[in-house]
Amino acid sequence: MAFWRLPPKNLSVVPSLASLAALLAMLTCAVPAPAQSLNGSTASASSTSTEVSYNNSTESSSLFGAGLPGSGIDSSVNSADGDLSLPEAPAPAALGGSSERYNTSPAAQEHQRPFSRIGIGADVSPLGIGLKSAIVLDEFFDARLMGNLFVYNRSRFEIEGFNVNANLHMASSAASLDWYPFNSVWRLSPGLMFFNANQLSVSTDIVPGTSFTLSGQTFYAASANPATGATPLAGTGVLGLHTNRPAVTLTGGFGKFIPRSKRHWSFPSEFGVAFTGAPSANVNSSGWVCLDALQTQCSNVGDGTNPVAVEFNNALQSSLTKWRNELGKVQIYPLFSYSVVYSFNIR
Repeated sequence: MAFWRLPPKNLSVVPSLASLAALLAMLTCAVPAPAQSLNGSTASASSTSTEVSYNNSTESSSLFGAGLPGSGIDSSVNSADGDLSLPEAPAPAALGGSSERYNTSPAAQEHQRPFSRIGIGADVSPLGIGLKSAIVLDEFFDARLMGNLFVYNRSRFEIEGFNVNANLHMASSAASLDWYPFNSVWRLSPGLMFFNANQLSVSTDIVPGTSFTLSGQTFYAASANPATGATPLAGTGVLGLHTNRPAVTLTGGFGKFIPRSKRHWSFPSEFGVAFTGAPSANVNSSGWVCLDALQTQCSNVGDGTNPVAVEFNNALQSSLTKWRNELGKVQIYPLFSYSVVYSFNIR
């Protein structure tokens, strides 16, 4: 007959098979417990008492620190409801995160309200010395107003017997819309030149006795003669650069007239054309002209009945027609400039 030796009743079995099974069951149905403090306070772990029945006797074993292996954070096991409490995820700040937000992008681009910033600048171009102003419309568009002026007077000089005075007068005004595709620094600017008074004018006094050729025919400038009333031959001419008024302009360029940042200075470039049409050419003459060097066949160029004057005027008009045909090949006026612009906020 075999006899089993029973352990003393006050013996605690840690851990027993029953307690291990109960712990595994609780882990499989764990429910998050209220958040624990992570600010340095000590988290308390409640001990759990498990009743163990062993050979018709009740044994009590205590399980302490039932936490997740290697976590470093204790969890609480409640034998009454079988819940295992786990800590909540730490706040982002506890992991070194930052809640700071930037008002502008790293490229220093910032949104500017319509009509909140203007730019004033100057340039030099084939239109003369220019002043311009621009204003912000939105992120992609600016509006620009431009004015150009230049005057050059050349004192009297002589070319092949012609005493010539030249006067270059440049004056124009235009407006354009600057478009920056994809908010880039490249620009496309359609516009309108609504005022154009650009022209080159010349005046000449031909030295008496000097010969010149018009439309293949030779003429001579008459000398002053009180007996006949002859006066020296003189002429004026105007080359106009404003056939089309107003004239459409189309330009492109690199650089924004108004920076989309807090910068004040910008240096945009521009190149394009103005569709001004063919230049106009007009000549007026006065005085006397001769067909021979001895000045025996002379006439006032304003006398439409004299054969000499008629021949001279026909040759002059034929030459003008030829010049205008040559000028008709040029229908556009080149535009290019490099500007300096200062921008500032107005509201």
